[in-house]
Amino acid sequence: MPRSIWNGMVSFGLVSIPVRLYPATSSQDIAFNELHTTCHSRLKRIRWCPIDKIEVPSDQVVKGYEYTKGQYVEMSDADFESLPIPSKHTVEVASFVDAKEIDPVFYDSTYVLEPDEAGKKPFALFMHALKSKNMVAVAHITIRKKEQLCALRPEKGNLMLETLYYANEIRVDLEKELPEVKITEAEEKMAEALVDLLVGHFDAKEHKDAYREALMQVIEQKLEGKQVVSAPTPEATKVTDLMEALRASVEAAKKRRAS
Repeated sequence: MPRSIWNGMVSFGLVSIPVRLYPATSSQDIAFNELHTTCHSRLKRIRWCPIDKIEVPSDQVVKGYEYTKGQYVEMSDADFESLPIPSKHTVEVASFVDAKEIDPVFYDSTYVLEPDEAGKKPFALFMHALKSKNMVAVAHITIRKKEQLCALRPEKGNLMLETLYYANEIRVDLEKELPEVKITEAEEKMAEALVDLLVGHFDAKEHKDAYREALMQVIEQKLEGKQVVSAPTPEATKVTDLMEALRASVEAAKKRRAS
């Protein structure tokens, strides 16, 4: 388990559970450094003051909020720490809701909560209550100098904490109606048949990061001095009729399932 990024309490009613917060995911993106094309040395990103014409060390950097053009309010670490926000140290449950009520677009990042030794029993009790009622807990937590809405949900033996976007951060219209277009009964049935043929169970292990694998293959080929080859491009299929496209998709799905 990596180092915890937040220590505090989960509070619901009069029950408080000492917990530690850990990242639940780790990006597997391939990292690249920027090199100078002439000498191939690694480039540095520096903090440059255009007035003093010098590089600025980190201990001389302060955060500033631009309230009008060129005018700033400076904020120190002490200012952030002194904010009277309970969620800096306590995840206080505001309500319990059905998980289906939270649209997936609201989910941001996933973390996992682990109890301290003294909190194992109330932690287990909290998990049991969520599972038995099939609910998630809605609360707030402050991490990385930002208070975020969050949802706590049980996942087997883990208590997951999902940070959520606030309503004013969602850019899509969740109340939008379907476009008014005429759909025939035959088209509806064909689309439904295609869905039925592709019904399955989600298993993340079945899905691979094809882009990453191809990128690593190119890198390895360059290391070995081999000629890099291009993958063949699939021929484009010209489709002019919706029913024709649905029918072709159903036939293709049938062949894949049979094989």
